[in-house]
Amino acid sequence: MAVRFFNQLVSELCLGKPELFGITAAATVNDALTVLKSSEGTHVSVWESGDERAIRSCFCVGKICMTDVILFLCREENLADPFKAFEAPVSQMLSEGVSVIRHLDSNSSLLEALDYILEGTHNLAIPIQKKSLNNGGGYCWLTQEDVVRFLLSSIRVFSPIPSFAINSINVIESDIMILHRDEPASSAVGYFNRALNQQTSVAVVDEKYRLIGEISPNKLACCNETAAAAITVLSVGDLMAYINCRSPPEDLIQLVRTRLLERNLVRMSDLVNEFFHSSVYHSSSTRSSDDESGPSRNWGSGRNCPDRSCEAIACSPTSSLVAVIIQALAHRVSCVWVVEEDHTLVGAVTFVGMLKVLRSFSGCRQNKPEKDNIFKQ
Repeated sequence: MAVRFFNQLVSELCLGKPELFGITAAATVNDALTVLKSSEGTHVSVWESGDERAIRSCFCVGKICMTDVILFLCREENLADPFKAFEAPVSQMLSEGVSVIRHLDSNSSLLEALDYILEGTHNLAIPIQKKSLNNGGGYCWLTQEDVVRFLLSSIRVFSPIPSFAINSINVIESDIMILHRDEPASSAVGYFNRALNQQTSVAVVDEKYRLIGEISPNKLACCNETAAAAITVLSVGDLMAYINCRSPPEDLIQLVRTRLLERNLVRMSDLVNEFFHSSVYHSSSTRSSDDESGPSRNWGSGRNCPDRSCEAIACSPTSSLVAVIIQALAHRVSCVWVVEEDHTLVGAVTFVGMLKVLRSFSGCRQNKPEKDNIFKQ
């Protein structure tokens, strides 16, 4: 039954998916910012085309979110003048050698899509099948979350594994990224880039290794470009406070300004001043915090951002796999932390880890070597 389930067409996952629109690879970082701030979502796709008039000749080469922009501004060569960095091509933000986007025919199987994801693909670009004479539809894309949600809808196919405790199967990852709250956030830029490329999160712990929060690419994607300044001069704990609010506290904004000037990062300080002293910010900050067009709309990059709280979503080592899957989907997170009763951090369960376990039911081996047995000996 599970084998037949994985043979169904990937087009069945695309029903109701919106058509992708994006920017060309020749567009600037500023162009990407404009689209991000005016769009409904948190990402914009990047396309190359040999013929601009023929949408079928276009090829999606990547995706950009506010996190990409923030981490791009954190590069040493861009800290001195972020305004100059805005004029750079978006291609400079795409990770070299990391194939996060793959095109897949709509007649491909769910198993093919799953294997691409397990190889590191973030999004699958699928042609939209339109029932019209012209039939010149564009593309939609599928994410890891889409596939996990689809598998959950037929979770009985995978019985009894979903009911097993996660500490009884090879699903808890111990190779996780951990920061202490007193560390400088600038020292964690490498972690943030890795979390973005691997679609996971960075755990924040206290002196006793207890989980107190996280910093994830999804949280950063709901901020604006001034988060780059905060990463540059704040501690990890202060950065969490900066990105955790609908709008950063005034004392933190002032602290960022002061420390930037102490480091002679005048243009970065100008960026912070330009945003928080703008008439748009002042007029919106007088509105109710429940008004979606208020501070959060100007602070964030898109209206459909998930909850930006830095509170980490956690589970117990004895939680069942299906419970953790539901927990991740309910909170729109790709990483659920595993903690003991005293909140001591054990590891994490990611979308990729969940998919690896469920894929073991396909009856097929992957091209690359995998452990034959998902159970601990």
